[in-house]
Amino acid sequence: MPVGLLLVGGVLLVLIIIVVVLLTRSRKGGTEDRLEELNALIDSEWTPGPQDEVQVLAGRSAREIVAQRLDNILARRGIAGNVRAQLRKADLKLTVAEYMILHLVSAALFGLLAFILRPAQPALSGLGAILGLFAPRILVSLKQRSRLKAFEGQLADILNLWVNALKAGFSVPQAMEAVGREAPSPSREEFKRVVAEISIGIPFETAMNNMLSRLESEDLDLVFTAVNIQREVGGNLADILDTISNTIRERVRIKGEIRMLTASGRATGTLISALPLALAVFLLFLRPEYMGQLFYGPPQGAMIPGLPIPCGWPIVALGLIMIAIAWGIIKRITDIEV
Repeated sequence: MPVGLLLVGGVLLVLIIIVVVLLTRSRKGGTEDRLEELNALIDSEWTPGPQDEVQVLAGRSAREIVAQRLDNILARRGIAGNVRAQLRKADLKLTVAEYMILHLVSAALFGLLAFILRPAQPALSGLGAILGLFAPRILVSLKQRSRLKAFEGQLADILNLWVNALKAGFSVPQAMEAVGREAPSPSREEFKRVVAEISIGIPFETAMNNMLSRLESEDLDLVFTAVNIQREVGGNLADILDTISNTIRERVRIKGEIRMLTASGRATGTLISALPLALAVFLLFLRPEYMGQLFYGPPQGAMIPGLPIPCGWPIVALGLIMIAIAWGIIKRITDIEV
């Protein structure tokens, strides 16, 4: 085996280990560890100064210290806020620096993997690097979606727990604490975090808004609006939440029926959008000289008259644009508001 291929394989193995370590660390630590720190709560409001930074970094490993310093630099440049918000929504315990490093590692990993599979196709390596650059963001989006879907499926039962606690004589924070003990994940972690934030002196409305920023749910927004109104004008909160629980259950039922009725359309849109891309990748691996006519000039392919650009590039760009438009139209048709 050539020495160059061994070197590439070794680098690929190191990159895989780095990705596994970062993703494994994101799942380490229980709910109690995350609730004890609560540093995500004040990241956008507070940037540590020299003395505060020494206290924050005390007792941490060298890797954690480097990650924290990079986070502070990014925070001062205004880069970290949106990234931290996305990581909180996905409940991934990654720092901003680690998340950005994960993008670079993933791009190098996909690029090297494509190079090993097809060393004679540099365009394929570049395509793999581009795909790898977007892979962590896709992973975070999928995690956010699955977490929000799980929470919305639990919300009606959680409201019943909340109502029962209120009818038993608990105050609103005490009832939320009871929900945090009895509810399944991810609701358990979110309600525990709200209770922990209230216990350290954060206003009740701010704590609820923080939870709503992590879980962008219309049903949760309705619940918190009802709670805020009740705190201002009074009323029987248990009856209000009971009514909202029934409304949410009905909405969930209607959404399920709509998803069942539109399943065929959504599957058709996904299949039609993915089929040309899958077929292109398949042919690129099976017959690279045939697909090379799109991306290279003579003698394999042809150039655009008057321009030093192969004819295949504008054809591919036009195809991708038309696929995106078709997918967006089908998604708009099958996405019915309830």
